[in-house]
Amino acid sequence: MARGRTTSFTIRLTPAERQTLLAWQRTTTIPARLARRGRMLILLPDGVTITDVAATVGVSRPFVYKWVQRFVQEGLEGLEDKPRRDRRIEPLPPSLREQPTNLERGDLP
Repeated sequence: MARGRTTSFTIRLTPAERQTLLAWQRTTTIPARLARRGRMLILLPDGVTITDVAATVGVSRPFVYKWVQRFVQEGLEGLEDKPRRDRRIEPLPPSLREQPTNLERGDLP
């Protein structure tokens, strides 16, 4: 007997999408995260519950929901990671770069 509730998501994969997702499972040249996301999407149209998909793939249910929604909205392109905000620290202005710090002068805090 299947565990979990039936999902309100109705996913229909085109033959081309299914073939692409299956190819992702066999190849070793794509990132593992894409293969994992593809594995989730292959299982869902076959009637497997979200809970069982999460357990099979080894992820949480919210993770499955997130990527299913992205796939429904954006297709296969939605399975790629979105660019993140650049978190690098801005370089110091030239006037501050030239000022010696306490450590450079030999002072200890």
